[in-house]
Amino acid sequence: MRRVAKLLKKDARSETGLFLLEGPQGLKEALERSKNLVVEVYATEDAVARHPEQFARAESQRVRVELVTEQVLKAMTDTTTPQGVVTVCNQVDVSLTAVLAEKPKLIALLANVRDPGNAGTILRAADAAGADAVFFSKGSVDLYNNKVVRSTTGSILHLPVVVDVDILEAIQVARETGMQIFAANGGGEQLPTIDRETLAKPTVWVFGNEAWGFEDSTLARVDRQVGLPIYGSAESLNVATAASVCLYESAFAQNA
Repeated sequence: MRRVAKLLKKDARSETGLFLLEGPQGLKEALERSKNLVVEVYATEDAVARHPEQFARAESQRVRVELVTEQVLKAMTDTTTPQGVVTVCNQVDVSLTAVLAEKPKLIALLANVRDPGNAGTILRAADAAGADAVFFSKGSVDLYNNKVVRSTTGSILHLPVVVDVDILEAIQVARETGMQIFAANGGGEQLPTIDRETLAKPTVWVFGNEAWGFEDSTLARVDRQVGLPIYGSAESLNVATAASVCLYESAFAQNA
């Protein structure tokens, strides 16, 4: 059990290539995605009784399920009230080359985004908007951080994610495949002024650090800096909120 609890730490996740999914929904999605994704499952008797179909499926895939007490399960998670199930999974990130070989139309690039909730919410928004991939730069929060995983609400399993990318390299190779690069920057050109034809083109949206935005070297490489107008009295928008709007604007144009 102690080795599972160690997966709450990045070093252990990096060493083993594993991560944790919490809750019965996480187990359900992991079992549906791939037979090679789930390594093992820990659950309370109550959770097994409440979700028999998911544990029957785990058994059919020959996944080991170990019954544990609520106290033991709580030691494996960092939540106050665990949902009775912890699934140990193989990590799911893919390569930059593999993503770009598929000629994507919409990508979110997280450039030094360090808040787990923001990172997970951007990934979830990208999934909802039909994005083809999400890139996590070096310096961004770990994709497999438990708070990131929880805030994706399953989207971590729905679309390709590339981790530890070099921001400038990612911009360069994406541009070489024909994608335009937009930085979501409050002081830039206001989004409502950009025409649909432009937004419909294959696009990488780059989202910066919550506190200090972008490095100058990043802004020097993008095609446009794009901001969202503030019509009320708010000083600024949360990066995850801004990302949701930007990604959906591209999605609206690309799916018109």
